[in-house]
Order: sequence, then structure tokens, then C-alpha cells
Amino acid sequence: MSEAPAIPLSDLIVCPHCDAVYTLRRPENGEKASCGRCGADLITPRRKAGLQIIAVSLAIAILIIAATVFPFLTIDAAGTTNSMSILDAVFAFNHGLLIALSLAMASLIIVIPLTRALLGIYVLVPIVLDRPPARGAVHAFRLSEALRPWSMAEIFAIGCAVALVKISGIADVSFGPAFWMFVALVILTIFQDNFVCRWSVWNSLDKA
Repeated sequence: MSEAPAIPLSDLIVCPHCDAVYTLRRPENGEKASCGRCGADLITPRRKAGLQIIAVSLAIAILIIAATVFPFLTIDAAGTTNSMSILDAVFAFNHGLLIALSLAMASLIIVIPLTRALLGIYVLVPIVLDRPPARGAVHAFRLSEALRPWSMAEIFAIGCAVALVKISGIADVSFGPAFWMFVALVILTIFQDNFVCRWSVWNSLDKA
């Protein structure tokens, strides 16, 4: 009885969620390959997806920088008006051990999302232009993926919504430009994470 021929590793794909192994078949643009066990998307090629993701990443970087400068909220209570930016909120805790909390908050809602956006641009621009990957592109994309669970801009937005509900009864609250920038930032971040086909990126880097 002869043994079945071994399948090259390059012809296999593993589900990152449940570790199911499949024979690789690249779907056409607009189609997708999903895991038959857990339903996770494995390959989701889209036409000009790289260029769109670069544009989204650039928009995210601009919004993050702008949202930290402009007023986020304006609170009017008992005749006193106070405007606060995201940086003011982040560094409101500036005594003792609370400084560590401020730094962690700044990292989760500003530094990490901005870093991921810049890493995405760094990795994808050469691929889209059909040029060799940038130096250290594999490590850059791996770092971007490792930071993904720690990018918590949407958690900050939910926390702000809860706080606004609690204080709306005792003060007049108006939204500043940074609030709407942050809303757009959260939407674009979710779009970016769900739109990128990670297999296509890894495949392009592996070929190079």
C-alpha cells in the first residue's frame, strides 16, 4: 500500500481561530474562503483593497493627531464652562501611581492606534506599488497584528458615552470637533480591521 503524497506547506492554510487545516485555493476577488468548522474568514481578496486600506490608515493617523488637539467636550455647570481635550483627559491623573494609569490610557487610545496605522502604511505601500517589501516589513506587520487587541479607541468611546449619560442630568454637555473626529476614528478602525485580508498581506511578503 503506497503512502499518500505529502502536500507542500505552501498549499495548506490553517484557521487562526480553531486550527483547522485546509488545502489552499485562492478565491476570486469579491469571494471569500471561510472555515467550515468555526466560520472565520480565512481569505477575503478584494480589488484595490491595499490602496483602500492605505487611505483608511492615513485618515486614521490624521484623525488621531487632530483629535488630541481640538476640544473633545465642553461642560457648562452653574455658570462655569470648561473645555477638555483628549490629552487633558489622559493626563488628568498626574500624581503618584496614577501617572502610570495616564500613560497606559494614552498608549491604548492614542499611541497604539497611531502606531498600527503607520505600520500598515509602511507595509502596504511597497506591496501596492509592486515593489520589494520595505526593510523589516514582516516584523512590522507582525507587530501591528500583536498590537491589535490592545488598540482600545472604541472602549474609550463607550466609556465616554456612559460618563455623558451620568453627567447630562447635572450639566450641559456639548461635543467639540475632537468628539466627532474620534467617532470617525472608531468607525475607520473597525473598517480597517475587518477589511484587510491578512492572508494576502502575508502571502505577498512571503513571495518577496
